[in-house]
Amino acid sequence: MPLCHSKIVSTIEPGPEILEGRKSLIGDATEVRRLLPQRVMRTIGAWCFLDHYGPDDVSSPGTGMQVPPHPHIGLQTATWLFDGLVRHRDSLGHEQLIRPGQLNLMTSGRGIAHSEESPVPRGRLLHGVQLWIALPKDRQFMEPGFAHHADLPTVNVGGARVTVVVGELGAARSPAVVHTPLVGLEVTLPAGESVTLTTRGDFEYGVVSADGPATVAADEAGAAEGIEPGVIAHLRTGTKAITLSAAGLNRFFVIGGIPFSERLITWWNFVARTPDEIAAARDSWMTADGRFGEVNGYHGDPLPAPPLPAGTLIPR
Repeated sequence: MPLCHSKIVSTIEPGPEILEGRKSLIGDATEVRRLLPQRVMRTIGAWCFLDHYGPDDVSSPGTGMQVPPHPHIGLQTATWLFDGLVRHRDSLGHEQLIRPGQLNLMTSGRGIAHSEESPVPRGRLLHGVQLWIALPKDRQFMEPGFAHHADLPTVNVGGARVTVVVGELGAARSPAVVHTPLVGLEVTLPAGESVTLTTRGDFEYGVVSADGPATVAADEAGAAEGIEPGVIAHLRTGTKAITLSAAGLNRFFVIGGIPFSERLITWWNFVARTPDEIAAARDSWMTADGRFGEVNGYHGDPLPAPPLPAGTLIPR
């Protein structure tokens, strides 16, 4: 069971640290590049999970995302698409089709269940990111909820178009409600151009390239580091600005937040503080005791929880 907590980072030498993700499989057939958590970096702010998937051709029958009903506790899920469509259903009764440029934000709190699938009909491509935000201890058992934001603020920074998905950039502020200081941005950059984003000195940041090779640099005098899909660039607190550039048309996803100081345990789809909380949530899901409710409309069985690790739930 991974122990999820921020490492202490220095404000000295605030250049980007490039970390490679690992491939994983969600549902029946969707391969993802898992960029958070990492062994050496469990969180960026309260962002504690980041999967980047696609672009995948999902035009044929039997392809696309098929994630059966499964539970969550202690977190918010943020779904963002670059291309394609995904249908969300949850145990509060929401059914929502999400499109590129829109945000699905689900708050699990004490417990919620949901499913995700590629609808029929759908377009040819599926490409996006799935993120989790750890809830702070005083909110980890809050009531569950769901919000869909179809009209998010956008700003032009130089030649780049920036969508403020979470948090704020200048005077533009997302309507998404989160519970720690955070930012999430989609940056669309024309071919051959660069953009410099002003950052908060008390935030750490992560940068993902969605479409191809690119570079990222911290501050005006900082050396540029190459990135591509499958890696994440981490920038420490103390960074005053981030410069992004790419030879071709490229989209980036930028996350940031105040380093999360609370000690977390992440196992399967749960974020908690103690092994007992994890074990109780698993038991509730497997016995269907009503804690997570029921997802209606998905044609298939719920996802069973894996066995708990033998011995302690916290790695040594």
